[in-house]
Amino acid sequence: MFRKTRGKIILSIMGSLILLFVVTLSVIMLASWREIRQSNTDMLERYAELYYLDKQADAPVPEPPDGRAGPPRGKAPLEERPDYRLSTFYSVALGEDGSVLAADNGEKDVYTEDELIGIAREILNENRASGRTGHLTYVVAERPGYTLVAFMDNTVTENGMGMLLRNVLFVGGAAIVVLFFISLFLSGRIIRPLEENDRRQKQFISDASHELKTPVSVIGANAEMLLREIGDNEWLGNIVYENDRMGGLVRQLLELSRAENTEVPPEEVDLSRVVTGEALAFETLAFERGREIAGDIEEGILVQGDRAQLTQLTSILLDNALRHSTGGTIDLALKRRGHHAALTVANAGDEIPPEKLEHLFDRFYRVDEARGDEGQHYGLGLSIAKAVAVKHGGSIGADCENGLIRFTALITLKK
Repeated sequence: MFRKTRGKIILSIMGSLILLFVVTLSVIMLASWREIRQSNTDMLERYAELYYLDKQADAPVPEPPDGRAGPPRGKAPLEERPDYRLSTFYSVALGEDGSVLAADNGEKDVYTEDELIGIAREILNENRASGRTGHLTYVVAERPGYTLVAFMDNTVTENGMGMLLRNVLFVGGAAIVVLFFISLFLSGRIIRPLEENDRRQKQFISDASHELKTPVSVIGANAEMLLREIGDNEWLGNIVYENDRMGGLVRQLLELSRAENTEVPPEEVDLSRVVTGEALAFETLAFERGREIAGDIEEGILVQGDRAQLTQLTSILLDNALRHSTGGTIDLALKRRGHHAALTVANAGDEIPPEKLEHLFDRFYRVDEARGDEGQHYGLGLSIAKAVAVKHGGSIGADCENGLIRFTALITLKK
């Protein structure tokens, strides 16, 4: 049990760490990306504001002969701003008639002037004032006599952000793996004493129950002999009564020990027949108490396990419903639910607060302490039922709604 709990704790911690890492990284990268893009956009807009054409650009620009220089370049005072020198800007100035007045590729070989002119014409045809195309951020500015399309190359920035993201993912992933093994080691150190304590507790219950079984039987036999010799006696009758109670408690402790410690045999069990048989056995008892059992049992449900323990599980749930039901009908159902067989027993009863529902399967727990040992019930029945369900690869739970108490045990189906 503790090993499963340990695994769940580790998985929960690692899942939380991974989720926290992903969310934190996403927020950091998104905020950084937006800040960088906004800074680049502001810088590009300042560049466009400071841009001006050479005086010769006011005159018509003749078409350059083959192999000659292109149209005159516009100017922006890059020397006035140091941050401009660290960035790459391109620009294309188009006249009102669509002619190219100036084109500047920043004297870089990344884009030719013809490529920039083509991109600028596409942007103007789409009537966009700003945006991105490829690795370029652009703005369109209307000037007297011409239209300026200014570009800023983000290739270096985006490659830097991509490299940063890869490094963060690599380092973060490695850190998570290291944390996983550290958590595995530490959880083992923490849980090992708990496992040992739980093992010793179960062993004590088993040993004590076996040791008590013999003296309880001897006391009972001697008390019966004395009753035959001296007849009815108040004190002797009290001894017999209390000894019977002690015997019942010892039997339940032994059953709990067997349910928790016995390995489930690889035996095919027809759970439908087991539940049907127990329902028939309890019908007489239900009739005597003015109640009936309404069964809805699906046929042919096969599981792998211990027939005696599964019979005990069904018996515990039906007995619990009969003892606490305030209505006339107890609903019993057995259905397939995914990879499990779902055994459900429901009855009308007193409302159970949510804070008590979660403790119903604890050892010696009773919702109504005033009726604790009535009928030799010591708060171990549901603990035994839980142990049986867990041993068979399933679980058990309870819910209470609108005065209806429902217990559901899940048993893994035979593969």
